[in-house]
Amino acid sequence: MRLRPFTVDVLLALGQVALLALIGPEAAAVGWSDLDLRGYCLALLVIAPTAFRSKAPLLVCLVTYAIWTVYVLAGYWPVVTSFGPMLCLYTVALQRQTRTTGVCAALLSAIWVLGSLVSQDHASVPSVAAQALGINALVWRMGYLARRSAELARKTRAEQQERARHAVVEERGRIARELHDVVAHHMSVISVQAGLAKFVFDSDAKTARTALGTISGTSTEALEEMRRMLRVLRAQDDDGDVPDAPMPGLARIGDMTDRVRAGGVPVEFRVTGTPRPIAPGVELCAYRVVQEALTNVLKHARQASATVELNYHRDHIEVSVTDNGEGVIPDRVRSPGGHGLIGMRERAKLYGGTISIGPRSVGGFAVRLTLPTSARAAPPGDDTTE
Repeated sequence: MRLRPFTVDVLLALGQVALLALIGPEAAAVGWSDLDLRGYCLALLVIAPTAFRSKAPLLVCLVTYAIWTVYVLAGYWPVVTSFGPMLCLYTVALQRQTRTTGVCAALLSAIWVLGSLVSQDHASVPSVAAQALGINALVWRMGYLARRSAELARKTRAEQQERARHAVVEERGRIARELHDVVAHHMSVISVQAGLAKFVFDSDAKTARTALGTISGTSTEALEEMRRMLRVLRAQDDDGDVPDAPMPGLARIGDMTDRVRAGGVPVEFRVTGTPRPIAPGVELCAYRVVQEALTNVLKHARQASATVELNYHRDHIEVSVTDNGEGVIPDRVRSPGGHGLIGMRERAKLYGGTISIGPRSVGGFAVRLTLPTSARAAPPGDDTTE
């Protein structure tokens, strides 16, 4: 059951009243004065403030100490009402800083020793002082540890919430990169083909039909990729299971170059080494980088020719996309901070790869990506721009 703090305080106060009724009559048996009407009234006054300890812990503690001091000086048995002051000390230790709680613990120990002095049994003072220090130190320590545990729990919850927010941001960034790559590439091809079809629609029906066919195939592929992404997102929202939808990989780079070639940009695709199975994430990373690089060629250098090379090595693969720079639009390639270039660098880092993006010394532009054949964390500074 989860009870409100005030309810717990009232129940503890009632428990102290029950304890008073049970052991109060035993005072004479242990050498103390019998509890008379005044004694019981003072005892109830010691107990009463503890019902509000959660609302004002330090004030309740000091008031309880003051009334308990009067009770002890009146010569009544301290044990009967000692639970309330110790409970107040625990509450202060639970909610206040160490210096404040240390003062409260010292005051309670002093009142405890005062009770021994009032009893006229001075031989027991050292023993009572040791008990006061030991027991009150234990109560203080329990409150301190409970406070630290509560602070640690709050800190842990805050860190978990921050990690969850960070994961959401990362996921949104990944989705944004995927959408950017899909939409930018396919829409660039469609734009080029639509312009070509419009230009030759009356003079060259065959070329126009070919362009329209390319537009149809490209738009279909774009829709398929976007549907795949939506299926993944919906499955994660529903039950966390990701459907077995095919993801673009190295085998589809050839189809991509054919599509760009149909868009009017001569593209040569070469593969060296022995093709072999690669981790799906690594394949997707390489595919997206090639896709973004060819999209930039379509956007900024439509009269250029491009070369895509895929090299298989023993423990890594290399992918490069180069163009000769003819027909480049300088104003569009001055800034290296576009979202597409940022996305390429982030993908390379994610899979422990290195990427070089920049103009070639002989003219044109080059993107070179190296990826390990298994995903790993990338050390800082692995991405470079020439």
